[in-house]
Amino acid sequence: MKIMHMLAVLSTVLLIGCAVEEETYPLTGAPCGPDDPVKDMSASDCTPL
Repeated sequence: MKIMHMLAVLSTVLLIGCAVEEETYPLTGAPCGPDDPVKDMSASDCTPL
């Protein structure tokens, strides 16, 4: 029972940590603007040619 409780607490902490605000950048916390160039990027922009 103690292991199940620890797993529940650990999974809750991990899920809370994964919550993403779409209005800010995850690392800096800077607000995202409507003219940010990142919004126009696609996966092919990040892959080597």
